Amino acid sequence: MTLSATEIARYATEGYHYPLRVLSAAEAASHRERLDRFIAEKGGHAKAAPLLRHKAHHNCASLLELTRHPKILDAVADVLGPDLLCWASGVFYKPANDPSFVSWHQDAMYWGLDPADVATAWVALTDSTAEMGAMQVLPGSHRDALMPHNETYGENNMLSRGQEIAVEVDLSRTVTLTLKAGEMSLHHVKLAHGSEANRSPHARIGYAIRYVAPHVRPSSESRAAFLVRGQDRFGHFEMERLPETAPA
Repeated sequence: MTLSATEIARYATEGYHYPLRVLSAAEAASHRERLDRFIAEKGGHAKAAPLLRHKAHHNCASLLELTRHPKILDAVADVLGPDLLCWASGVFYKPANDPSFVSWHQDAMYWGLDPADVATAWVALTDSTAEMGAMQVLPGSHRDALMPHNETYGENNMLSRGQEIAVEVDLSRTVTLTLKAGEMSLHHVKLAHGSEANRSPHARIGYAIRYVAPHVRPSSESRAAFLVRGQDRFGHFEMERLPETAPA
């Protein structure tokens, strides 16, 4: 176990856990450099963005490696169990002094996965501070019914449809998940979360990996996943065939 019994219980109550060191500073820097090289080879952020949005691990070798990283999987297994599928992954890249933000939302509203035994491992490839637009969460919001949402398609919103909770979020209750490069947070699929713009002179880069327990059933069009640990005894997902080791 990576998380203690107390931390696992707190995750169940609060819907998140942080910080958790999964990469050394040197490892984080190496993955960041490889990601930047991938982006440059594709012609820059605008052209690379669609490749990094939903199934980023299909396109970038560095990101595929991270989906199978033992320390990441150890922590996820503590909250989802020993059998794990990777359903999706995406890069949240905020350049320096950039207006991009993520509106307050709940992933479970849109993902079509049931039951909600789904967790996101958010791996910081750079530091992620409040000034840089670190993720914010509303503790305990995963234990209530899903909130109503609007689709705003707002300018600078990093979500594909500008998904936004349609009721006022009590910001006095929120927590900012500040991370050092190489640390990660875990959050529940129903947890309300968002992030503000990067007001710093440095880029903020995070890699969000979406893990599901194999008994979860997909009801959306995105039914493909791949096994990263243990066994799939249910067969609810179409199995993706990805290389065991990623090319350099």
